[in-house]
Amino acid sequence: MSGARDAEGADDQTVVDQLVSLLDLEKIEENIYRGISPEHSPVRVFGGQVAGQALVAAGRTVPAERGVHSLHAYFIRGGDPSVPILYEVDRIRDGRSFTTRRVVAIQHGKAIFALSASFHLAEEGIEHAVQMPDVDPPESLPTLPERLSGVEDRLGIHARRRPIDLRYVNDPPWVTRENGGREGRNQVWMRADGRLPDDGLLHVCVLTYASDMTLLDSALARHGVYWEMDKVLGASLDHALWFHRPFRADEWLLYDTESPTASGARGLATGRFFDSDGRLIATVVQEGLLRVL
Repeated sequence: MSGARDAEGADDQTVVDQLVSLLDLEKIEENIYRGISPEHSPVRVFGGQVAGQALVAAGRTVPAERGVHSLHAYFIRGGDPSVPILYEVDRIRDGRSFTTRRVVAIQHGKAIFALSASFHLAEEGIEHAVQMPDVDPPESLPTLPERLSGVEDRLGIHARRRPIDLRYVNDPPWVTRENGGREGRNQVWMRADGRLPDDGLLHVCVLTYASDMTLLDSALARHGVYWEMDKVLGASLDHALWFHRPFRADEWLLYDTESPTASGARGLATGRFFDSDGRLIATVVQEGLLRVL
């Protein structure tokens, strides 16, 4: 790990430990959990946070030997980071090999997020996967603070430090926008910026948290615009994730994303996570609201 310290003096492991604490929900009652937001939060709760916390709530009601294999979620309202979020779990089904859970996140008496997750008892079966793109290794690439040098003030919350170490393989979108955009593809190596406990559910939830980062950038990149550098209003609308193989979220994963289409003020983005051995470990699809003013 880099051992870097942020402006408030927190080192990498401390920031990751804060993420682990963020995902460690308080049990209020059977099937009801409470989560909080970080002290220094943007105006709305980060989508990856509420998705990760909701998945933790679902997982707490499922036997440990059944791992998450998919989730489908809708972002209904913007979350308020100043108050706790309640997560209500509905135990839809407990089958012989599959378990299904539905989670609703509630603030101020209203649903802000809904998630359905499926868990599967590990089985043997056929195996195949697409190949990982040929990219430079993460250790050879600039760190995110190096990439952000000179533009931090213009990016606002998008330059705020998070517990995920990001290394852009290609030029980041705030660079390519100066050249009028590029093909809608974004490739980023990422990992938790510190060591995580040996808890399979936690690693899946950390990846769920991270999967909401950089994904919609691939839609904006086609048009040479980028969040706070331009007049862009955006929000995640729905999010789907399929987990294919075991992994650790504190080891390097390549997030290869692209945007096949955008229309009607909405952009679609797809992503694939590969580990450093080239194994496809997860697939992501998200549609987001993208209003370029």
